[in-house]
Amino acid sequence: MSKPDGIDLVFKALASPIRRQMLDDLRDQPLTTGALCKHFSEIDRCTVMQHLRVLEEAELVIAERRGRERWNHLNPLPIHDIHERWIGPHAASATARLAKLKRALERQG
Repeated sequence: MSKPDGIDLVFKALASPIRRQMLDDLRDQPLTTGALCKHFSEIDRCTVMQHLRVLEEAELVIAERRGRERWNHLNPLPIHDIHERWIGPHAASATARLAKLKRALERQG
């Protein structure tokens, strides 16, 4: 099997509800690993670190060391790339079809 490309790693990372929640938590501000561990108290620190490692491999999280603390920052660029590749073009196409249908219905009515 070949090495997964960046998009595959992003989708793999987003497949987990815990990792999606971590990204939601990081949306507004960077957080320390300790703060994330407190938020996910139902899992141990080692498991939180494993989830963060998957997010880092997908380049969704950028870790910064400040002394003894590890600050985790959201990197929104991979999600933006997915939007640009799939969501944006499909949404534009769907909007155009709906506008065309609306015009056709208005002509009939």
